[in-house]
Amino acid sequence: MKLIYQQMLAFLAVIATVLILLGLSFSKSTRTMVYMNTWSTMEKYANSLVEQSVRVSSQDNGRVTFDTNALESSELLLQNQSVHFTVYNAKNTVTFPDNVNTAKISATDWRKLKRGEIVHKVSDRNMRLQNGQTQPAMTDVLKPYFYTDSHNKRRLIAVVKVGSFISDINTNINQINKNLIKPLIISSLVALGIAFLLASFSNSRINRLRRATKQVSEGNYDVKLKTKHRDEIDDLTNDFNGMIKSLKESQDEIKRQEERRRTFMADAAHEMRTPLTTINGLLEGLAYDAIPEESKDQSIKLMRNETKRLIRLVNENLDYEKIRANQIGLNKQEFDAVDALNNLVEQLQQKAEAKNDTLELQIPKQISVYADYDRFVQIMFNITQNAIQFTDNGQITINAQRGFEESIFKISDTGIGMTSEQLSNIWERYYKADPSRRNTKYGESGLGLAIVHQLVQQHNGKIEVTSKPDAGTTFTIIFPDKFQSKNS
Repeated sequence: MKLIYQQMLAFLAVIATVLILLGLSFSKSTRTMVYMNTWSTMEKYANSLVEQSVRVSSQDNGRVTFDTNALESSELLLQNQSVHFTVYNAKNTVTFPDNVNTAKISATDWRKLKRGEIVHKVSDRNMRLQNGQTQPAMTDVLKPYFYTDSHNKRRLIAVVKVGSFISDINTNINQINKNLIKPLIISSLVALGIAFLLASFSNSRINRLRRATKQVSEGNYDVKLKTKHRDEIDDLTNDFNGMIKSLKESQDEIKRQEERRRTFMADAAHEMRTPLTTINGLLEGLAYDAIPEESKDQSIKLMRNETKRLIRLVNENLDYEKIRANQIGLNKQEFDAVDALNNLVEQLQQKAEAKNDTLELQIPKQISVYADYDRFVQIMFNITQNAIQFTDNGQITINAQRGFEESIFKISDTGIGMTSEQLSNIWERYYKADPSRRNTKYGESGLGLAIVHQLVQQHNGKIEVTSKPDAGTTFTIIFPDKFQSKNS
């Protein structure tokens, strides 16, 4: 079944249920109200009959008499309104009318009447009288009347039973119900129309989502639906827009990574081809004695350097994948970083001098850091080497200091610097801030800073970069202490 029909049925079922309940409630209330009004009217008739016909003699010890003429006149008048009455004396004997064989009031009702209670009775079935006639179903009101004598004694003097045919009352009730049916039918038709409009409105919004979903499935990630933040469908639309945004970002990221992967493969192929060609040429020269004896040591040294270069290229890729997949274990411990930084400067001093750079170390006599020793050296080495790579005739400064429950290291250079766009991409795999330097023997893969970023994160640390074009770059690395690292 179509959703629109399901919604229409749901709306209509709710509205119909409400209307039916209201109708039943109104019908019952109407029936009760009609009976109450009828009883109230008959009580007024009883009062009027007593006032017109009952005579109490104050001189003859409160003797009670009934004015038959007044009762007959009232009987004729009330018969025209389909109202019948009977008058009982204090001995539960019918006083009027005298030509009707009417049963006495039941003992239960009589006790209530003597207590001054008004009795309402409803007879839903026709009654067969003693004379063989059938009396239609009636509703009766039995009302007692009392007289207080000179001794302040209250005694029952008469009971008036006033009755009306149930058929007459039901006729009024049925007429009211008929008048109620018309508005109910009209209300049901209006409810059906409203249900159709509401269902159509909701269905149109859902169809809009379906059309947008189809466009996305066809590869269109520029879809954006407008919402007014009114209900759950708008919330779903907002979630849909968020999903499309994420898919578009993921798609763009996949394209960027794919482009960088192609660039990397081209660079890697070039970087591997050059040393392999060199090694192959030297091996052939050695095999055919084409290399002079005095040059053989130099050739072997060159082959070793090219082999190390290949190994470094392969290891960087393996390291990145392992680090990103959390497949490496960190043996974190607290140690003094002074020796590690001094050794790092000694290792890179020659590379710095080759580019006319000054490598300066500004650290205290002791600087405690909580990290994996080997990975700490790798982080500092890669960043410092990167600074040397992009700095000519400048200065690289390594600074270390203690913070609040953390160790802070800064590596600054006076090199070419980076733009804001370059800064936003430096942690990306295969990214190179200066593609013109891709063929140098440092940073061939574009993975150095990506590895650094992953390692710092695994230490629960932070790394920040500030840079300006032609003004240099500063890397700030923060390693939390043992307690802070565990809580991070």
